[in-house]
Amino acid sequence: MILRAALLCLLALLQPMAARAHALDPGYLELSAMGGDRWRVTWRMPDVDGRPMAITPALPAQCTAEPAPPPHFDGRGWSTVSLAACPGGLAGGQIRIEGLANTRTDTLVRYETAPGMAMTQRLTAASPAFTVPRDPGHFEVFTSYVALGVTHILEGVDHLLFVLALLLLVRDPRRLFSAVSAFTFAHSITLACATMGWLDLPSAPVEVVIALSIVFLAWELAKPAGHRDPLAQRFPALVSFGFGLVHGLGFAGALREIGLPRGTISR
Repeated sequence: MILRAALLCLLALLQPMAARAHALDPGYLELSAMGGDRWRVTWRMPDVDGRPMAITPALPAQCTAEPAPPPHFDGRGWSTVSLAACPGGLAGGQIRIEGLANTRTDTLVRYETAPGMAMTQRLTAASPAFTVPRDPGHFEVFTSYVALGVTHILEGVDHLLFVLALLLLVRDPRRLFSAVSAFTFAHSITLACATMGWLDLPSAPVEVVIALSIVFLAWELAKPAGHRDPLAQRFPALVSFGFGLVHGLGFAGALREIGLPRGTISR
């Protein structure tokens, strides 16, 4: 009963934080290589009181961007598409989101150094710029998505609640470490697979299962120790791995909603 009350109190404390975290959608910048020295620039800004958020992408110094048309509202954000010429390519240049430091949101940048060679970078108010690496390999492309998945776990309230429930349910340090590691690993696997286009499930049932994963652990915590599910007690890594696969699908669906195309790293 004490553990159940603690979880309920934590939910009450975290709900306002979650509402503030999702009050604004992230920005999205995509630089698609068109061959030669030309890139298609897709820029999406969150909506703030019926207007685009005051953030602007700054491309590498070697790039010359054509004037972008006025952004159009798509129901959740403001989007515009333009072209840019970048002699010598993007490698070694800096991409910055002007004005991001004055916000509480972030921006996902997807860029191609060459046709079919895409990478992602997450920019925040504390880190609004990055330098495009030279000659990224397939391993660097894959790890960029894994890092994005780990960051999502650390900042997602639903994931933190799941991990907290594991902390309360599993008392053995070794089993706890393996359970948390399995959850993170499984989350990153399905994030990568869904982004590659290997998995494609409707978002509604995925979100339901994510919620049920937290309910399942909370229900186990509410039971007396002798009446809990032996699978969750003896093999917590197996349980967390299974639910971690679903949590990763939920994040991949969120990426598609803000405009990340399918097959991003499979080409």
